[in-house]
Amino acid sequence: MTPKSPHGTVLLIGASRGLGLAMAKEYLIKGSEVVATVRGAERTELHDLQDTVAGRLEIEHIDITIPEHIVDLHNRLAPRIFDLLFVNAGVAINAEDTIADVSTEEFTRLMVTNALSPMRVIEALENLVAPDGTIAVMSSGQGSVANNERGGFEVYRGTKAALNMFMRSYAARHHNDPRTLLLMAPGWVKTRLGGPNARLTISESIPNLVKVIDAQHGRGGLQYLDYRGETVAW
Repeated sequence: MTPKSPHGTVLLIGASRGLGLAMAKEYLIKGSEVVATVRGAERTELHDLQDTVAGRLEIEHIDITIPEHIVDLHNRLAPRIFDLLFVNAGVAINAEDTIADVSTEEFTRLMVTNALSPMRVIEALENLVAPDGTIAVMSSGQGSVANNERGGFEVYRGTKAALNMFMRSYAARHHNDPRTLLLMAPGWVKTRLGGPNARLTISESIPNLVKVIDAQHGRGGLQYLDYRGETVAW
C-alpha cells in the first residue's frame, strides 16, 4: 500500500504535461487533494486524470507570465490553505546557443518564464501555505554554478541559476519563517524539454523526487536537492 503524503493538500503550478503532470499523478496516488494548473484553454492529460480521481483533483487556468493571472488565482483560492506549493516552469532553446547567439527577445522570454514568474507566484501565494508547510520550485542541476564544467544549454543554465539566487534571497528575507523551502533538480529526464536522449524516464525521476519533497516536510530552511535527495552544489 502506498504511504500517504504528509502534504495532504497540494497546489501544483504547471501540470498539463511532463514532470508537472507526473507530480499530480504521484500525489493523487499518495492520497493528497490536488489543485493543479494548466496554461491554455484546451483539454490536456490533466483533465483526463481528473475524470479518474473522484473529485480529488481541481484544475485552474493560469499563465504565470501574466501577473494579473497570479493575482486572480490567489483571489480564487483564498482563504484555503495548502501543505505544499510547488511551482513547475521551464523553457529552453537549442543547447548549442550561447549568450552571444540568443536574441534579446528570447533571453527575456526564458528569464521571465524560468526565473521571474516562479518567484512572482511564490511571493503572491505564500500566504496560502500552512505555517509548517513547504514551498518548492522546479530548478535544475544545470542551475549549479559549481558543477558547470561542460557548458551547453548556456542560457537555460543562466535562468535556473538566477532562479536559485532569487530563492536564496527569498529565504534570507524570511529567515524566521518555519516553512520548508526547496529547489528541486529532477535530473535529465525524457520530456519535451529534456529531449529523447535524456538519461532518465519520468517514472525514474518523479516518484523519487516526490519522496524527497515529502521527507523534508517540517524541516524548515532552504535546500537545493536532486531527485535522489542529494544536495546540489550552488
